[in-house]
Amino acid sequence: MVFVDEAVITARSGDGGKGCVSFRRERFVPKGGPDGGNGGDGGSVIIRATERLYTLRDFTRQRHFRAGNGETGRGKSQTGKNGPPCVIETPVGTLVQDDETGDILADLVEDNQEVILITGGRGGRGNQHFATSTNRAPRMAQPGLPGREKRLRLTLKLLAHVGLVGLPNAGKSTLLSSLTMARPKIDAYPFTTTAPNLGIIDYENGETLIMADIPGLVEGASSGRGLGHRFLRHVERTGLLLHLLDITYQPGQDIMEDFLTLRREIEAFTPQLAKKPFLVAINKIDLYGPEHRDLPGLQKALLNWGVPSFPISALTGEGLEELKETILQKWKETQRRWVRKGSEKSS
Repeated sequence: MVFVDEAVITARSGDGGKGCVSFRRERFVPKGGPDGGNGGDGGSVIIRATERLYTLRDFTRQRHFRAGNGETGRGKSQTGKNGPPCVIETPVGTLVQDDETGDILADLVEDNQEVILITGGRGGRGNQHFATSTNRAPRMAQPGLPGREKRLRLTLKLLAHVGLVGLPNAGKSTLLSSLTMARPKIDAYPFTTTAPNLGIIDYENGETLIMADIPGLVEGASSGRGLGHRFLRHVERTGLLLHLLDITYQPGQDIMEDFLTLRREIEAFTPQLAKKPFLVAINKIDLYGPEHRDLPGLQKALLNWGVPSFPISALTGEGLEELKETILQKWKETQRRWVRKGSEKSS
């Protein structure tokens, strides 16, 4: 299945129904007066998040949505039926913007969360509302108000507790498959992953964390190079970042420079993203040899930078249990920090 994380659609709310011109006509009720009912309101455009969907792929086939029109009012003061709403279902994590103005209309982060994007046109009033002492038989009624149309930009930002970031071919997909039941595409060349993958880390105490394997980051991604913004926007909603370094990767520069490249690109995309808590895992130690960067020296350099690191092998499983437990502890610390900040703000 193709992963689609952005789409532009057109949606229109329903027109309001016309008011009715009618007069009461019954035996023994001479000059019964006006009794035209109001028109029904047009249907609204509603967007709803659902966990049943994972991508915006459906919007490549259907790009136009329209709610139903309100029915015309009838005699005997009968109001026309309201038009049915148009409900657009999207994955949880979808951001909805007005494509013309850029205004954010909805940010759907919970299952079944829904927002009215465009209200339907109001139904017109029937002639009974226009009767006065001097005009007891009005022969006029209001037309319904027309619906409104908008171009909407939908952007999917994955919701995950932990986001895996690293240069291409660092082993992110292998690590995700080792820690979770996810089975992303794995191969021995860069940019194997061209779309984010999700997996669930299960713990013995019943706790779970969602981990996202984000496509490989390259220098210049914050300005659109490589997978660019399509990579970076998916880590915006993660609560914890896990930087993955490849101890065997030797592109002619120090592996610390790889780490600093990751940090620069994340900070260049948005400073708030760089403030997220993170851990560092040094992968492929099963292939570690004397020709590679001194591992203790690398760990000491990272520690001087204020970052503890964990040597692991995503392929053989070495060091994964310690990393797995540390991820959970770090996540809990992050949550407690946010709770404290929230209580300080409220006080």
